[in-house]
Amino acid sequence: MEQSLNPPYVADTAVAHDNNTTSTSTIWKVITASSVGTVIEWYDFYIFGSLAAIIGPVLFGSKGKIEDTLLGALAVFGAGFVVRPFGAMFFGRLGDMIGRKYTFLVTLLIMGGATFITGLIPSYDKIGLAAPAIVVVLRLLQGLALGGEYGGAATYVAEYAPDAKRGYFTSFIQITATGGLILSISVILITRKLMGEDAFKEWGWRIPFLLSGFLLVASYYIRRQLHESPLFAKAKATGTTSKSPLRDSFMNPVNRRLVLIALFGVTMGQGVIFYTSQFQAFTFMNATLKLDIVNSSIVMVVAMLLGTPLFVYFGSLSDRIGRKRIIMTGMICGALFTVPLFYGLKAFAGPLSEITPATVDAAGKAVPAVMKALTPNIPGMIAMVFCLVTFVTMVYGPIAAYLVELFPTSVRYTSLSVPYHIGNGVFGGFVPLIATSIGVWAAAQPAGTFAKEHSSLLGLVYPVTIALICFIIGMALMKDVRNVKLIDEQQPAA
Repeated sequence: MEQSLNPPYVADTAVAHDNNTTSTSTIWKVITASSVGTVIEWYDFYIFGSLAAIIGPVLFGSKGKIEDTLLGALAVFGAGFVVRPFGAMFFGRLGDMIGRKYTFLVTLLIMGGATFITGLIPSYDKIGLAAPAIVVVLRLLQGLALGGEYGGAATYVAEYAPDAKRGYFTSFIQITATGGLILSISVILITRKLMGEDAFKEWGWRIPFLLSGFLLVASYYIRRQLHESPLFAKAKATGTTSKSPLRDSFMNPVNRRLVLIALFGVTMGQGVIFYTSQFQAFTFMNATLKLDIVNSSIVMVVAMLLGTPLFVYFGSLSDRIGRKRIIMTGMICGALFTVPLFYGLKAFAGPLSEITPATVDAAGKAVPAVMKALTPNIPGMIAMVFCLVTFVTMVYGPIAAYLVELFPTSVRYTSLSVPYHIGNGVFGGFVPLIATSIGVWAAAQPAGTFAKEHSSLLGLVYPVTIALICFIIGMALMKDVRNVKLIDEQQPAA
């Protein structure tokens, strides 16, 4: 049953901040500054994965099999996700002890710097194993930085937002991940078209990475103008911040239980739905359906642009009807309809080509058979991806407000970041690698077997299973609270 009233809290009213008195102009400045930096960080993180098919042969050995270099690039892409929880613990601790603002200034600099350097790495043919080694180190740094970014941005905005509109205002932070993916795909597509395919594959792929340097300077300047969250500033001034955020987050039995519910009941399902619907769909169109990069980019960008307003819609709706029912509806839709929608993508893409049979013309001369490329149904494919993106917006739109309201100010940055980045990073981030690996294995099976016949989509069993498990746990254990007053020592009842 929905619990629209605030749960019981142990409050220290001396450090309470009345979010409802914050001016609208101040909130929008906070949202803009936080969102711009977060979009850039997601852009930095995504361009590697978006260019995996090209980067693989360049940095992992041009003489290797295409499948091996692609899997190698995806594995390194996934490595960045593995360390995100460690980044969440490290930077979450700093954010809860030192402050939100300065912590995500540091994460911005690390992320942007690592991305810029990636564009300067010599090829495998020139420096051998040093190339993939450098890539791995930079991806690990990016993962650590991103682990501290989201929690800081979500917490920072939420601690300014009015209690009754927290879902609405924090939903703008949720747009940033999709915005970063749209930006990365758009930059890659424009660069590719302007340079030509050969030049882009040879050296032009470096430009999207190098562009990050300019974006870093601009976003750092914008964030530098921010002030510390007033709620955290008051808590720090009165000495009520946590001396050991990690211990208080994970050793306190009540808070530890909430962290586990957040992970297994919400974020791991959100992670697989997000990366399946947006990143895996893009990889599937390029690597499996062999769709032209221009067409696949158009499909993804248009579908995501159409779906972007729904993040705000569902975030705002959660302020009125609660977070749980929206998140869980998106979760079960992702579990039930992802596979059919991918089959729809495959159907609308059509066969790679058709053979025009050999004939005889009117003069009796033989006309040989020819291969004729087919034109995919782009509007149909956009509709399929839009449905997938809609599930993302339902799960992701209200999730920042839900996680922020779950934990007290003294450990909010840490307690929120760790389950989010395990669910999003470990479970969600490995969707492309696991799904592609299962597909490669299935394609190698004997002809006529179920695995062989469905090899292109068999990998989806992984995200669908995770989403279903998360739905069951979330329905059983997740409490539906909203409009919670954020005060320093709040602690929901277990």
